Amino acid sequence: MLRRKPTRLELKLDDTEEFESVKKELESRKKQRDEVDVVGVATSSEMSGASGGGTDGKTREQMIQERIGYKPHPKPNTLPSLFGNLQF
Repeated sequence: MLRRKPTRLELKLDDTEEFESVKKELESRKKQRDEVDVVGVATSSEMSGASGGGTDGKTREQMIQERIGYKPHPKPNTLPSLFGNLQF
């Protein structure tokens, strides 16, 4: 395998200024999102407290299974379920 010389990277003043501006923008967005999340958590907890829990007696696992369409109940192993309605 042939070796080549390492590529030289130059860091310019414009690059560092651009990096700092993008970093500040991302931090401000994160702070805004965190503030919205904190307010959202408070309102959702108030709503769930007012509705009596709102889970309708289902566990978290059952709610997830219902949401993704998973039905953990096995089918019975009877002849009609295995072979259908075969008539001879």
